[in-house]
Amino acid sequence: MSENGVVVRIFTAPDTGDEMVEHESVNAVEDRGIEGDRYFKGKGIWNEWEDNPNNEASDITFIELEAIEAVREDYNIALALGDARRNVVTRDVALNHLVGKRFQVGDAVCEGLNLCEPCGYMQGLVGKGKVADALKHRGGLDARVIESGRIERDDAIIL
Repeated sequence: MSENGVVVRIFTAPDTGDEMVEHESVNAVEDRGIEGDRYFKGKGIWNEWEDNPNNEASDITFIELEAIEAVREDYNIALALGDARRNVVTRDVALNHLVGKRFQVGDAVCEGLNLCEPCGYMQGLVGKGKVADALKHRGGLDARVIESGRIERDDAIIL
């Protein structure tokens, strides 16, 4: 395995629509997600949608820092790192390439399920222009936790 990226920030939301809360470290639990997060509790809005590509519940979501920066540059929309409503902000890893692949994040092992395309619900919560359009095809990754472990800020993402 080779080191291909890093964890920049970690967020959870206790319930659907709640404000994102930043953490230095979290526990990722196999087939559940991050302790205390809406997905861990089975309350993530994506898990309820009929157009979920594989009809699989997401345990954890990721987004690239580079995508957030591109939205600022390309669309003049300034997003805070938690505005995209993803659990883990990454740097130096192409998340779109991880669909169907296993990767390690800190002590946890995850498997990419689907692209995490932005939606009107997220755009409504963020309330900043056409953020859903700006994040199309770069909105991140839905994943399943397949081995429990601790995830900390600055942890390596190993492919």
